[in-house]
Amino acid sequence: MHKTIIPIIDFQQIDNPEHQVTIARQIYHACTEHGFFYVSGHDVDDELQGELMEKSKLFFALVESEKLKIAMAKGGSAWRGFFPVNAELTSGKPDKKEGLYFGTELPDDHPKVNAGIPLHGRNLFPDYPPGFDQTVLAYVDAVTETAQLVMKGIALSLGLPANYFYSKYTSDPLILFRIFHYPTQAPKPAQWGVGEHTDYGLLTVLLQDSVGGLQVKSKGEWIDAPPIPGTFICNIGDMLDKMTGGLYRSTPHRVLNTSGQSRLSFPLFFDPGFDSKIEAITNIPDNIREQDTSQRWDKTNIHAFEGTYGEYLLQKIGKVFPGLRKEVL
Repeated sequence: MHKTIIPIIDFQQIDNPEHQVTIARQIYHACTEHGFFYVSGHDVDDELQGELMEKSKLFFALVESEKLKIAMAKGGSAWRGFFPVNAELTSGKPDKKEGLYFGTELPDDHPKVNAGIPLHGRNLFPDYPPGFDQTVLAYVDAVTETAQLVMKGIALSLGLPANYFYSKYTSDPLILFRIFHYPTQAPKPAQWGVGEHTDYGLLTVLLQDSVGGLQVKSKGEWIDAPPIPGTFICNIGDMLDKMTGGLYRSTPHRVLNTSGQSRLSFPLFFDPGFDSKIEAITNIPDNIREQDTSQRWDKTNIHAFEGTYGEYLLQKIGKVFPGLRKEVL
C-alpha cells in the first residue's frame, strides 16, 4: 500500500453513536492539519467503480473528433460535455488534461431549467461506449450518498447537529461530477496536469485510478496523496473554509503525471444548493477570519465574499473556460 501522512478515516460506523465521537475527532484533526482525508467504509460498489473506469478509458481512447461530438459548447448553460487538452485554465494557464463534465440529470421541464439557472439541465453523453450514461448516473447517485454521510461527520466534528449541512445547504445539493484524463508528462514540465488551486464548494470526493500524481499543499509543503485501494480521498472546499472562518482551510492541490501512463481521476464536487446563502457557523470563534491573501493561490480572501454559492461559483468558472463564458454568465 502507498504511504501518506494524510489520515484514513473509516466511516462505516458513522451512524453508530458509540463510534461518532471517535470519527468526529479524526475528522477534526484531518481538517485542521491537512484539509484532506481518505474515506474507507463507504458503500460505493467496487464493480460500479471498475465499470466507470473501463468505460472512461474507452471514451478517452477515441479520436478527438468523436469526443468533440459532445463538446461543452453544445451543453449551453448546463455546462456539460467534453473539453480537449489545454482548453481548461487554472490561474490563466492551460492544464495538461482533457475531461468530461457531468451533473445532476434534470429534464427540460424542470423548474430550475425553465428558469434558466446556470449549471442545471441535461447531460451530454457519448454514444460510445454503450451504457456510459447509466454507469455515470449510478455512480453519481452512489457517491452523493457517501458525501452526505461525510458531511454528517464533518458537522459532528464541529460540534453541530448531524443534519446541520443537510438542513441548511445540501438537501438539494449542486452536484458537479468530472472525469479527467491526464496524459503522461515530463518530470519537470512547463505545464501542470492541473495547476495549484482550491475547490470552490463544500466537499470533493475523489476516486483515483492506480497511477497517482495528486499533490497536496499541507502546512506549506507539497506532499503526495496517492491512490489507496478501497478509499476515496476527500478535501475541503472554499465554502467550508468560509463557513468555519478558516478553521477548516481549503487546501491547495495540483496534479503532475510523470508515470509514463495515462491517468484517470473522478472528482465529485458536493456543493451547497445554487441559491444557498453562505453563512458563518456561529459557534466557531470569529478570530481566524483574517487571511493573508498574498499567500493564497488566487490572491483572494474568500471570507470577504457575501452572497449565494451560485454567485461565487459563476465568478470562478468563467475564468476556467473563458471561451465559454458567455454561454453561462
